[in-house]
Amino acid sequence: MDLQAWTGWAGAGDYDVARFVLQRGVAAIACLAFLSAIAQFPALLGEHGLLPVPRFMERRYAQSLPVVWRWWRYTDRRLRILAGGGAVLSLAVVVGLPQRGPAWVPVLCFLLLWLAYLSISDVGQTFFAFGWESLLLESLFIVAFLGSEQVAPPIVVLIAVRWLVFRLEFGAGMIKMRGDRSWRDLTALYYHHETQPMPNPMSRTAHLLPRPVHRLETLGSHVVQLGVPFLLFAPQPVASAAAALVLLTQLWLVVTGNFAWLNWITLVLTFAAVDDRSIAAVLPFLRNLVETGPTATPLWFAALTVAVGVLLLVLSWPSAKNLVSRRQLMNASFNRWHLANAYGAFGSVTQQRDEVVVEGTLAEEPDEADWLPYEFAGKPGDPRRRPAQFAPYHLRLDWMMWFLALGADDGWFRVFVLRLLEADRPTLRLLQHDPFDGQRPRWVRARVFRYRFATRAERRQTGLYWIRQERGILLPPSGLRR
Repeated sequence: MDLQAWTGWAGAGDYDVARFVLQRGVAAIACLAFLSAIAQFPALLGEHGLLPVPRFMERRYAQSLPVVWRWWRYTDRRLRILAGGGAVLSLAVVVGLPQRGPAWVPVLCFLLLWLAYLSISDVGQTFFAFGWESLLLESLFIVAFLGSEQVAPPIVVLIAVRWLVFRLEFGAGMIKMRGDRSWRDLTALYYHHETQPMPNPMSRTAHLLPRPVHRLETLGSHVVQLGVPFLLFAPQPVASAAAALVLLTQLWLVVTGNFAWLNWITLVLTFAAVDDRSIAAVLPFLRNLVETGPTATPLWFAALTVAVGVLLLVLSWPSAKNLVSRRQLMNASFNRWHLANAYGAFGSVTQQRDEVVVEGTLAEEPDEADWLPYEFAGKPGDPRRRPAQFAPYHLRLDWMMWFLALGADDGWFRVFVLRLLEADRPTLRLLQHDPFDGQRPRWVRARVFRYRFATRAERRQTGLYWIRQERGILLPPSGLRR
């Protein structure tokens, strides 16, 4: 019996570029996520963080998580070792070293990355409670089974990635239709560019577009998220054309917002539906990145990919039911491994933007103080400052400040204020500007302002990007006992 012929169906010989993009793209985002953890995790969640992991690991729930900290006691040094190792291994995949070996080598590398990041994100509490954390984990697991350059790209795994993109896009579309009325009456984008968690340099330009353009923008989003995902499973070149529409909408989101790596990883994953012929027709230079790979698939590797496909199919039942449920969950995991998750974003749109401005003073008495603001790198603060581009990097503290203005606080903010009063260096490094240059302030307070983008006329007259008005006090002047 010719085993090579028997397993020929398992390989998709015309998806070499797709595998190239998927493996290296997901690994690049994982590398960024690990580097982000090195830079931010200790101050936010470390031994002396705002929500310390050692305290979290004392909970009964934490003892059921599949994380290394159950056996390897958490320290900030060990976190840096784990994240640093993940960054190095991710970089190796980006340059293509594991892909040159046998098919099992990339499998092992990606599974190690998956387990390492699972151990980091699962103890990240509110600072890691974002849908793109689970999305990265699921992507690392599925892409692990794309194999090396010695085997054909497995069709089962490519379909699994398309199913992931389908849940991501269709889930986001359905949560919008079931959620905020503004999505149904096509007015959501009258507000979204201005009120999104972290605007970027183009957000104001997008917000000031005519309202009919915003309505078309919203309608186009519905078409791409609710209709186009079904075509990702169609024969070529229809699937590639559907992927192109998803890619275009994701690029628009990249241009107009700072959504960490959500849009960037969606761009990468969507390539699972793009075949080499379509790429050669549109982007010939990209086709030359890889040579035409083998069309054969070893029996053991075909069996492995089929087993993985069956596993993901079984695990997908809760998320599939969730897509058609009237009580659809957004960004939910149905198992501790973060596989076959439910996704979605912005089921409701805030129509006004409130910002918490944190200030300190060196004065002995707060009533006579000259208050100076702490400036965050990404979130709006100084009305004269144009929003910056940070995505795909994730500024976790800045994002949580947006939720804080909406009334969400898991107890981290009072610890954050305490760290400011102590002039804690790791905490201050999370900020763009400390007005006291490392000195301890005598008092810290937090005020709430209503922000909106300046109109073109206001921008010309005042030089401001934001117009703001004080709404009230979130935290009255607070100091350390002396």
